[in-house]
Amino acid sequence: MLRRTLLSTLAAASLAAFAILLFPAESAAQSGGIKGRVRTVSGKAIPNATVTARLDGKDVRSATTDRNGNFEINGLSSGNYNVVVDATGFASGIRYGVEVKNSVRNIGDRLILNVDQGTLVIIRGSVFFKEGNSMQGAKVELFEVGSNGSLKRLGQAFTSLQGEFTFRRPEGPAKLRVTASFKGVSASKDIEVETAAIYRTAISLDISRNDR
Repeated sequence: MLRRTLLSTLAAASLAAFAILLFPAESAAQSGGIKGRVRTVSGKAIPNATVTARLDGKDVRSATTDRNGNFEINGLSSGNYNVVVDATGFASGIRYGVEVKNSVRNIGDRLILNVDQGTLVIIRGSVFFKEGNSMQGAKVELFEVGSNGSLKRLGQAFTSLQGEFTFRRPEGPAKLRVTASFKGVSASKDIEVETAAIYRTAISLDISRNDR
């Protein structure tokens, strides 16, 4: 009886010792991580973005960016991860082959997202001479027209070689005014926008191409 008790005690002690050795090893294997910052092309932070570490096609762990666009994912085993980023209003982004070892890998602000074109009001148009030829270099301004007729300037561009211009703004109902001018001659077009879509317009100026 004493011998059986002694053997049981030794077996329990061996299991405990094995567990002590095992858990630190597992902990060490899961001690890596990834941190960084999610931003726009212009450098503006993107808060509330979901950042996911993906290994061998499987999502392992995720984190959410703070108001400064920063995130940190911990508890990753060693390996080469793909880092996937999703944020409302932006196209998804991915950074391939981020190597993780037994430390937190800082990838800086290399996670850059572009605005999802499907969430924008896009104004595309052309400016013409009175003969109908495309006008290069005309100044085009975009205004928002208030309910009282006031104008809020939203942007400015110059027409391309083909006489074209493009403006982008967040979706939402608004009355917009596009004004084109060239050598003191100007004309405007108003556009009612509702949801995200491409809106097209054309403006002809009362000036001849021979007057350039």
